[in-house]
Amino acid sequence: MHGRDKRKALLLGLGLDNQDGHVRYTKGPNFHLLGGSHETHEEMQDKAIRFNEELKKRDKRLEDVCREEFHEIADTVGMGTPGPPNGE
Repeated sequence: MHGRDKRKALLLGLGLDNQDGHVRYTKGPNFHLLGGSHETHEEMQDKAIRFNEELKKRDKRLEDVCREEFHEIADTVGMGTPGPPNGE
């Protein structure tokens, strides 16, 4: 077993806008998603799946991408990078 084979990476999605009391949890290849309204959770699912599809196109595993490539893929699938609060 090579050293790189031991590394694991995971996309973690956390939705905080749930007001209906329903607990939403989705687990997939490279991702775990928890919470959110129906709409938010569905959006997290879509973006996580698209992220994995982009990895597959690039013939890469999540564990293999550098920070810059991670952000590039995230931007491609609409995850974006959060900016400073209140536009500061």
